[in-house]
Amino acid sequence: MASRSTLLSWQAFKQWALGPTGLRTTHAWGPISNAGLPLSGLADLQKPPEYISENMTAALCMYSLLFMRFAWRVQPRNYLLLAVHLSNELIQTYQLQRIFGGFDLYKGRHKVPADREARPGASSGGLAAAVPDGDGQRTAHAASSQSS
Repeated sequence: MASRSTLLSWQAFKQWALGPTGLRTTHAWGPISNAGLPLSGLADLQKPPEYISENMTAALCMYSLLFMRFAWRVQPRNYLLLAVHLSNELIQTYQLQRIFGGFDLYKGRHKVPADREARPGASSGGLAAAVPDGDGQRTAHAASSQSS
């Protein structure tokens, strides 16, 4: 025989499922169908940034921004959809900064752009600076640290 708390839990679930934001509405199925977006973003964390499409990542960022606004403005508010798109926005924004050379949490370091590491004569810790020559032309010189 079912206990009283089990019956109350079932009745509460049934009331929600048949209510205005329950399983028979887009308030439930929208977030369920969009839950794959942050999951695929989490799977992409294992990939090197060179294999991630920056155009698709930017499109997913815009998509999630638009649907976060929708989830907030619709009545009654769809907090589940908001949470799904907020998590996707955070993941895709992290992927964009990985693509554009930001800090990579997976590898624990900053990505070094290919043009910096392949330049001959550049020191490993120095930055290249454009310095005017005597005739006013700008040429690139490797910045060197002077010891005191």
